[in-house]
Amino acid sequence: MLSANSTATPLSSARARRDQRLADRPIASALPTRLRSADLLRLTDQGAEDVLAGKYDHLLPEGGTWPTENRWAVRLSSDDDVDVWLISWVPDQSTELHDHAGSLGALTVLSGALSEFRWTGSELRQRTLEAGDQASFPIGWVHDVMRAPGPYGAVGPDSKPAPSDPTLSVHAYSPPLTAMSYYEVTDHNTIRRTRSQLTDQPEGDLK
Repeated sequence: MLSANSTATPLSSARARRDQRLADRPIASALPTRLRSADLLRLTDQGAEDVLAGKYDHLLPEGGTWPTENRWAVRLSSDDDVDVWLISWVPDQSTELHDHAGSLGALTVLSGALSEFRWTGSELRQRTLEAGDQASFPIGWVHDVMRAPGPYGAVGPDSKPAPSDPTLSVHAYSPPLTAMSYYEVTDHNTIRRTRSQLTDQPEGDLK
């Protein structure tokens, strides 16, 4: 019979070492990416700075004339972990209510302002993101995004955005987008999925 002062047996010592190894082992992430929202916010902020610094001038519309009829986007960088995009927005064109499937997302507004309508679980909640603002989107985030109305950038006499003064934002998705689902709000204050589609285009397929 072992007394209270007995030393540990080799078996108990081995079990203790095993338990310590298990405790020290990193816990595998349940997310499909090694990046986190903070990483994506940093990437979009850096992307915005690089656009302003002229690093991506070779990717911008020819002559510096931004589209005024439809949204426009260009991929700034891409690897297995993340896609980074620059998007130009025009009035009265929303992305529709959508998710990003299995991807995390984030954005930085570079110029102008965006209106976001996010599904909270019982209603759509609106916020305005102005130049310099950032937002991140965890998996399961359902929202609609459009150029904000009002005095956020120059417009021409036909109420279209001035080609020289666009509304721009930099977006990052990790892992890179492969699919999106679209939704509608029902009369019972719920959302119903209307379709899902494979796509690598940011914030809904571009026109």
